[in-house]
Amino acid sequence: MTEILLVALKLSIALLIFAIGLGSTFSDLTYLLRRPALALRSIFAMYVMVPVAALALVFALPLSPGARAALLVFAVSAGAPLLPRKLSPFGNSSYVFSLVTLSSVLAIFLVPAWVSLISARFDLETTISMATVAKLLAKAFLLPLAIGMVVRAIIGDAGDKLSDGLMKVAGVVLLVTALVLLATNWELMLKLRGEGMIALVALILIALAIGHLMGGPDEDDRTALAIACATRHIGIALVVASAFPGPATVVIVLAYTIATAAVSLPYLRWRRKRGATRQPQ
Repeated sequence: MTEILLVALKLSIALLIFAIGLGSTFSDLTYLLRRPALALRSIFAMYVMVPVAALALVFALPLSPGARAALLVFAVSAGAPLLPRKLSPFGNSSYVFSLVTLSSVLAIFLVPAWVSLISARFDLETTISMATVAKLLAKAFLLPLAIGMVVRAIIGDAGDKLSDGLMKVAGVVLLVTALVLLATNWELMLKLRGEGMIALVALILIALAIGHLMGGPDEDDRTALAIACATRHIGIALVVASAFPGPATVVIVLAYTIATAAVSLPYLRWRRKRGATRQPQ
């Protein structure tokens, strides 16, 4: 049952990414390439500051091996493919789309590097090849994204309406699948224990703060980078988790679902309210 639910989860994510590509243009794709300072700041926040914060928590808190592994898995699994959907009410969709694409491509190089560093530090014989991450991202992200953008080039602006409809359908499937997965595997969350969830929530709060501070003067960029830092790639997390001893891959998915929703949604509500107060009267 769990395996079927995980397949459904991955398929719904692929459909969402196709829909994101369907509603995006080449100009959106290259947005950060035309703004190297913002690009470097964003990647540094996601791939350096957040993992360093996770390592600090691991050394500072008395965590079980499973909780420690879960925290490190979460920290290095950057490249949030569902970021455009989460931030659809906010402005500057070009930055959001370019950020998720750039961060996902860089994951091919940076995730294996972080896994190697962590393994060396904790005396683990664990490696993940760039080919493994590249294969995962090609199938789960780059391919559906590219197909969506090709279809967009063919049908033009009609892709916007189709993209909105597909995102709603895929979003419902994703939510239902995640809830059923949670309901059928709730007992596995006990393996993470209380201190593990506390540490995971603490890391998400720190990640939100890092992104918010590093996002620059534009308020929408701050919000986007904060959520990008706090939201991780489920597919990468599953691959990394399977390479580390400790928590089961399902536990990682459940912990990700619960902790990210519990922390990120109140932040998004706050940012939405602040955005409303900035609107001209």
